[in-house]
This record gives sequence, C-alpha cells and structure tokens, in this order.
Amino acid sequence: MRHQRTGKKLGRDSAHRRALYASLAGALIEHGRIKTTVTKAKAVKPIAEKMITLGRRGDLHARRQATAFLGSKEIVHRLFTDVAPKFTDRPGGYARIVKLGPRVGDSAEMAYLELVDEPVAARQRPARRDAAPVAATGDSEPEPEAEEVEAEQAELDQTEVEESAREASEDIPLDEAAAAGAPEPPAEEGSPEGES
Repeated sequence: MRHQRTGKKLGRDSAHRRALYASLAGALIEHGRIKTTVTKAKAVKPIAEKMITLGRRGDLHARRQATAFLGSKEIVHRLFTDVAPKFTDRPGGYARIVKLGPRVGDSAEMAYLELVDEPVAARQRPARRDAAPVAATGDSEPEPEAEEVEAEQAELDQTEVEESAREASEDIPLDEAAAAGAPEPPAEEGSPEGES
C-alpha cells in the first residue's frame, strides 16, 4: 500500500528523479519559462517555489541549501540577485502552469511552467455592513467607500420608487385617469385619427 506516499515516481529511481527536479528547477530559474509535461510541471512547481523562498531569505544558510539542491553556483547567484527580489511582496505562488495540449509524438499533455511576472495587486476588502459604529472604532468620520455605497443604495431605492409609480399609473384605465385630471397620453404619429 502507498498510504501517505506523496509525489510521482515518473518512472525513475530516487537519484534520477532528484536530478530531474534540480535540472527543471534550475532551467525555470534561468529562463523564466520551461515547456514540459503537466505531470513533471506539477512535481517541480513546489520545489522551484521553495528555491525562490530560499532566495527571498537571502542569508548564507539559504544560499548553501539552494546550492546543495540545484548544484550550480551560477543559477543560485541568478536566483538570489535577479529572481527572488522580484517576489519580495508576493506571499507565495511564484510559478504557474499553463496547459498547452497533447504532444504530437506520444500525446503526453504538455504545459508551460513559468514564473509569474505581474506585481501583486492587493485587493481591498469591501466594507462590512454589520461593522461597529464609527464612534466605537475611534474614527471621526466614516470611510468614503461606505458613503459611496450609501449613495448608490439611495439612487437604487429612488429609481425603484419611480418605476413602481410609473407601473401603477399605467395600470389605471384611461377613463379613470381623465376623471382624476391626469393628462391623456399624446397620440402617436401616423395614427388614423387626425388624417383622412
């Protein structure tokens, strides 16, 4: 039984598999994007991200750990000087897998394993409706986002009232509307009433 045995064997013994992972991770760090099978990409992605995390730490012990795994001082130097500083603000998720479809020769599913280029876009959380009162938080005035939300809600309420009033006036028959003093709707152009 293989209970709790994570990872793929990829048809290789452990030394060959470790060398493959080191080679693919080094190529990803060196080139920024590699083309490989989906299974290999899924196996190498966490290893490459761990190497980038070591590069973000930047200390001597992290550099020695990266050198021990990757085996190339040039790639480790590139990792610590070029690649890792790009990801100082990103809390993980340094690489992505983009599926390409089957390979022509053996129909193996192919993918790009590439480093993420876009800067981190910190999303602002929307203001909670059940938030504590302003005085309890210590702020002297409410957030501008909350004011905008309240203004939009007021506009929506106003348009709903206008639409319901319009629908109610359309439901009244013409005879009752004339008796109530409401003006009759204008006659359409091209109607046979005014022409002979």
